[in-house]
Amino acid sequence: MSNRGGKRENAGRPRGQGKYGEPTIAMRVPESQGAIIKEFLGAYQQKRAGADREAPNVDEFLIPAISDQPTRLPLFSTKVAAGFPSPADDYVEKRLDISEFLIDHAASTFFVTIKGDSMIDVGLLPGDKVVVDRSKTPDVGDIVLAVVDREFTIKILDYGANKMPRLMPANSSGPYRPIYIRPDTQFEIFGVVTGSFRRFK
Repeated sequence: MSNRGGKRENAGRPRGQGKYGEPTIAMRVPESQGAIIKEFLGAYQQKRAGADREAPNVDEFLIPAISDQPTRLPLFSTKVAAGFPSPADDYVEKRLDISEFLIDHAASTFFVTIKGDSMIDVGLLPGDKVVVDRSKTPDVGDIVLAVVDREFTIKILDYGANKMPRLMPANSSGPYRPIYIRPDTQFEIFGVVTGSFRRFK
């Protein structure tokens, strides 16, 4: 009698290692319904992935108003831990226009308000305004404004082992995970974050 054929011990894919991350069962379905069932499973998987993803961490979008007459304020050359140097001292190095400092290309720049705390480790707090420049080419390690499946998010651009982009949060104390960009993900880098500002009062 031949020993060939039949089920071999430990053969096949390990349990839970398939496309859906869990054991599967064999089913008989009408041939005409195969494509419909595949579409349903694909939609279910997308919905489940969306439920695991954090809420978007951007709020309002604002366009900078650039004045023809820049407002130039004193920029002191001394470094002070607290307090304010006396204007009578000879410490005024030059005058600085805030718009000129924050904005490289006015035509391609806008502001976005941060919502949530997924980027606090890089100093972006809820309510901060970030400066986004659409004309800049994003590099690995840049903070970017991205569109993932039609939702805006601000994260650090990185690439995984499979050379596909991934968006990294910056909150070591929170339950935030990277957003992995898959071939079927709607993904676009909308701009590079070049700075931020906030008011304390």
